[in-house]
Amino acid sequence: MATHHKDGPAASASHAAHPGLTAGLLGLAKNLLGLIISRIELASLEMSEIGANLVRFAIIFVLAAVALWFAIAFWSVLIVLLAWATWGWKILALLGFLFTAATVGLVWYARAVLRQGKLSLPQTMSELRRDRDALL
Repeated sequence: MATHHKDGPAASASHAAHPGLTAGLLGLAKNLLGLIISRIELASLEMSEIGANLVRFAIIFVLAAVALWFAIAFWSVLIVLLAWATWGWKILALLGFLFTAATVGLVWYARAVLRQGKLSLPQTMSELRRDRDALL
C-alpha cells in the first residue's frame, strides 16, 4: 500500500531549503542595498569636489573672457594710435601685451584643469566598473 505522506525525508529537506533560500535572498538584497548606498555616498563626495572645481573653472573662464576683451580693445586702440605717430602707443602696447599674456595663461590653466580630469567622477566610475565586473 502506498500512502502519500509529506513527512518523509524529502519533504523535510524541501522545507529546510525554503528558509535558507529566503534568508539568502534577504542577505543578497541587504548587501546589494549596502553597495548601492556606499556608491551613492562616494558619488556625492566626488560631486562636492566637482562642484568646487567647477566654480573655480567658471571663475577662470570668466576672467579669461574679460582679459580677452581687454586684449582686443587695447590692441585695437594700439593700431589706431600707431597710425597717429604719437608716443602714447607705448603704454597701450604694454597693456595689450599684459592682457594677452594673462588670457593665454588663463586658457592654458583651464586646459590643464580639464586634462587632469578634475571635472569627472574617476573613483565612482572605477568602483562601478569593478562592481559590474564582479556581478557579471
